Amino acid sequence: MSTAPLPFVAGLRCVLCGHQTRDTSTWTCPACGPDGRMDVLYAEDAPRRMAARLAGRPFDMWRYREILPVPSEDPARDLRPPLSVGGSPIHEAPALAAWLGLRRAWVKDDGRNPSASLKDRASAVGVMLARAQGADRIACASTGNAASSTACLAASVGLGATIFVPRRAPEPKVAQLRVFGAQVFRVDADYDRTWELCAEVVTHTPWYNRNCAVNPYLVEGKKTVALELAEQLGPRIPAWVAVSVGDGCTVAGVVKGLEQAHQAGLIPRVPRVLAVQAAGAAPLVHAAAQNRGPRPETANSVADSICVGHPRNPHKALQAVARCGGAWIAVTDAEIMEALVAVPRHSGVFGEPAAAAAAAGLKAAVRDGIVGAGEDACLVVTGNGLKDTATALRAVSGPVDVAASVDAVLALIKA
Repeated sequence: MSTAPLPFVAGLRCVLCGHQTRDTSTWTCPACGPDGRMDVLYAEDAPRRMAARLAGRPFDMWRYREILPVPSEDPARDLRPPLSVGGSPIHEAPALAAWLGLRRAWVKDDGRNPSASLKDRASAVGVMLARAQGADRIACASTGNAASSTACLAASVGLGATIFVPRRAPEPKVAQLRVFGAQVFRVDADYDRTWELCAEVVTHTPWYNRNCAVNPYLVEGKKTVALELAEQLGPRIPAWVAVSVGDGCTVAGVVKGLEQAHQAGLIPRVPRVLAVQAAGAAPLVHAAAQNRGPRPETANSVADSICVGHPRNPHKALQAVARCGGAWIAVTDAEIMEALVAVPRHSGVFGEPAAAAAAAGLKAAVRDGIVGAGEDACLVVTGNGLKDTATALRAVSGPVDVAASVDAVLALIKA
């Protein structure tokens, strides 16, 4: 399979040793081996050139094309998926700010994307590059969101999709995969072994590997959520941006997007990023606290999307949070369940458990003095709550059963 030219990409750099290459097909460092994940490089003035051309462009993820790994434009064939990805709304939520203990709070609702997840930003890049390289199938392993996202975006262009999910993947996410026509392998194992199996299988096929932790170009799609946030808030950019963390790809992308937004002149400074993990799946929190490399741990959390014991992009994530002066925090499942209800009740935005984890992390960070009570923050809702209704129903009381009569209803109201 040929490698598509990427005109805006200047090269790749290893996040471990700093080795740089202009070979855009080198996804891992030849010196550091599989752990040497690569970061995508652009010309130094690329963010400024991008910013100068934003006027008049649609408000979607592709408006930032000068700092994206897009192939050369072909007037006869647009390789981008036709679905509208990006351009998600942002809302100020005063009641949520009060619950969090903050001065002001905003919610960036990325559950508005086609498959109801931020992961669509990465999948859109993956599908585009798979088509550019002539692949007839794209593959990934996922706890659910990346899987349904890949299946959705692939279906929109008639590209085959093969998905590996762990046995605990929520049924609504598996349902999405099947209705989008993906080939689904539900692996009798946890996410970590499922990821390894997918990686092994892909080496024996001509399929395009969409796994974000090893494919450096997918993180570039994720950073567009931060570029949008920067445009939407501009000089009002808050002191903190909170995001939940599993493999580490999303938080690395958010930091990079904020940095490039600052380089482009879209915001006056780079916010600090609060990286939140579930207490039952917090290897990166432990690594940061002990100033050491990450170690695989057993993972168990109600937040399936971040239930990752062996993060596959740890160094990129740890370095990104350190660069912006951010912080790491872990929250219990009880705190996640509390936030799962509090966020929609105080903002009108319903997020899945992993998205609620970011809110729980903000509340805990204020409590612990990491985030000041007089500060402001933006919560990135990475996935819609309808993706895991079973967990949501465990967090709330059920409906009140009543006979079909006015008297019966009034009696219950009076009671």
